[in-house]
Amino acid sequence: MSELEDLRAAVARLQDRQDILDCIVRECRARDRQDTEQIASCWWEDGVDEHGAVVTFAPDYPERANAGHRGAFQATSHNITNHLCEIDGNVAYCESYVIGGLFWKDSSKTSIAFGRYIDQLEKRGGEWRIAVRRCTIEMTADADPRWVFSDAVKGFLKHQWSRQDPSYERPVRWTAKDEGVRW
Repeated sequence: MSELEDLRAAVARLQDRQDILDCIVRECRARDRQDTEQIASCWWEDGVDEHGAVVTFAPDYPERANAGHRGAFQATSHNITNHLCEIDGNVAYCESYVIGGLFWKDSSKTSIAFGRYIDQLEKRGGEWRIAVRRCTIEMTADADPRWVFSDAVKGFLKHQWSRQDPSYERPVRWTAKDEGVRW
């Protein structure tokens, strides 16, 4: 292989790896915004998700995941930390550590779950999406959520479970402290 061919192969591997991580992170963001369209765009139609005893096939997954979160929580935050990725042609095997923040509907507590997504992604038609996801839970912790109601947080933007969330705005712009949904 020539130096140029080596470079092209390396760039292609790096692009695949970035596209895979982007898919995993985009799916987390979509779940935290209750964005069923964006969740679905991260899964192949024949994909399957295993969350504990609950197994859901991709066509039903976006709404089922959102309904589960809406039923118990007023906000969620999925955070990908360590990410391992083994690419074998058009199949990728990934292990992504996830820290999930769960703010209960009644504001009584915030739960933090530590676990991993064990994923198989597939590249079809040049696009990487999730084919199989298995979730682990390693440990959990509960926290006192009163701080978000304190003066220290007053005025910060507050999440919205919709495309009205500020993260969808283009261009990103600042607003006066009395505009937008805030704590």
